Amino acid sequence: MLDRVEPSYSDAATNWLSSFESALSHSDDSALGTLFREDAHWRDLLAFTWDIKTVSGSSAILAEILPATKTAKPSSFEIDPDRTPPRQVTRAGTECIEAIFRFATAFGHGTGIIRLIAEENGQAKAWTLLTALDEIAGHEEQVGNARPSGTIYSRDFSGPNWLDRRVESSAFENRDPDVLVVGAGQAGLSIGTRLIQLGLDTLIVDREERLGDNWRLRYHALTLHNQVHVNHMPYMPFPPNWPKYIPKDKIANWFEAYAESMELNVWTETGFETATYDDDRQEWTAVLTNADGNKREMKIRHIVMATGVSAVPIRPQLPGLDDFRGTVLHSGEYTEATQWKDKKALIVGTGNSGHDIAQDLYSHGAEVTMIQRGSTMIVNVEPSAQLPYALYDEGPSMEDCDLIVSSVPLELQKKTHQLITAQAKELDRSLLDKLESIGFKLDFGDDDTGWQFKYLEYGGGYYFNVGCSDLLAEEMISLLQSENMVRFTESGLELKSGEILSADLVVLATGFEGQAEMTRRHFGDEVADRVGGIWGFEPELQELRSMWTRTGQPGLWYIAGSFAQCRIYSKYLALQIKACEEGLMPLTRPSRA
Repeated sequence: MLDRVEPSYSDAATNWLSSFESALSHSDDSALGTLFREDAHWRDLLAFTWDIKTVSGSSAILAEILPATKTAKPSSFEIDPDRTPPRQVTRAGTECIEAIFRFATAFGHGTGIIRLIAEENGQAKAWTLLTALDEIAGHEEQVGNARPSGTIYSRDFSGPNWLDRRVESSAFENRDPDVLVVGAGQAGLSIGTRLIQLGLDTLIVDREERLGDNWRLRYHALTLHNQVHVNHMPYMPFPPNWPKYIPKDKIANWFEAYAESMELNVWTETGFETATYDDDRQEWTAVLTNADGNKREMKIRHIVMATGVSAVPIRPQLPGLDDFRGTVLHSGEYTEATQWKDKKALIVGTGNSGHDIAQDLYSHGAEVTMIQRGSTMIVNVEPSAQLPYALYDEGPSMEDCDLIVSSVPLELQKKTHQLITAQAKELDRSLLDKLESIGFKLDFGDDDTGWQFKYLEYGGGYYFNVGCSDLLAEEMISLLQSENMVRFTESGLELKSGEILSADLVVLATGFEGQAEMTRRHFGDEVADRVGGIWGFEPELQELRSMWTRTGQPGLWYIAGSFAQCRIYSKYLALQIKACEEGLMPLTRPSRA
């Protein structure tokens, strides 16, 4: 929540930064200790530690921050005059002064955010501190004034032109890339673009026939459930006339335009089969297969898995389902509803996909029953589902909003989302009461932290209501609890009451395995065990597991998440890979014991 901007806020932030720099430069534990509240949090995005980590509590911060500065040598802390000025805001229900600053390190330039709270004696102490590496000195992104000149194409008439060079670059006939990115969705395109801007030769591969098919081939009615201004991709925002909620085919077509505009090297109809790692050479041998079955072996330093939070369809062993003579589809295979007019459909699962598919079928004349297997969070798409993005409407630039989002440590994120969830429950009270009255089982996430934490922990378990909940509440779509099921039969579903619920179609909206299973399939058990968990939080680190940072397997990286997450964290992932290539940080992850 934005309150106001006053000169005193700038003075408070400037004074704190000056004291902070002095304490760091003199390695003064005592002086540094006076600058942080006991409940302070420090999040570092590479700037001090070459890691993505959060440290909580003033004593823990003091124990880690000074040793880190011996190598990083941070200096020149000052309020950034080109960013949103220091202001009073409310974060996680607490008023504080928030200021964006810049600084230098031995490796490059950084950006940060400090949040200050005044003590009873009037001294402003740090409640949260973010330090983020913005660029590596000598290896800045090739944008703005550092963009390519283009003179080699426009003045050397005897040589290859721009198109000739693009074709040659994309072919990889006589070379292997520095980085292989597996998956060409928003994650793969975002990290591919960042890597290329840092001068890293990058190939993106995708199994689908056409770039964007990972969206294009999904069910007919699909649109994004959050608004356009949150979902821009790096360097190239969506046009200002785009709809608030972007249709899947518009996104798919944009991916093609984006890849062309960003000069990305993308191979479609190309499967990533497997890769083995040579520890001595610190190099992967990766095997790719094209649509004709031809194999290409490549020697690659880095592989980035960008196949999404959810990778492998989960097909639960439901009693009798093999006996059912109708059609059984996983939600990932479902495309459109017209062929199911006047037919009967059973939807197993009550997350976003289950609701959207049920509504699509109902809208095309099918008789639909949804089967609920566990409690689900329901949030009206407007305004409740948009509450977490209110920051992007406050006025700061998207770049500043992204930095602010990155600066909020896990514990304060939880408190923020508890407040948002409580607000959403009141806004949606009428609908929620109706759903409970028909026996729909509701939840609001662990500790009432809401849908976003359900996504971050489990990758699902909620529905943004765009109409299906209303259809359920009015009993236009039927609801069945799974405990009333006995088994599937040839013609439908037997219930405990003895009734046979006839069906022509069963859709398993039962979710997907995460990337850990994908890793095991492509790299084998040894690599999968080295990497460990992927997605979900490591409580001690207060960060997502194995995401956007070095993993237990050198040279293997992961990126996934929403458009905003991919836009934000692709930058820090690319900086780490570049730093490894330049010898600034080792490929091997430091011990996290």
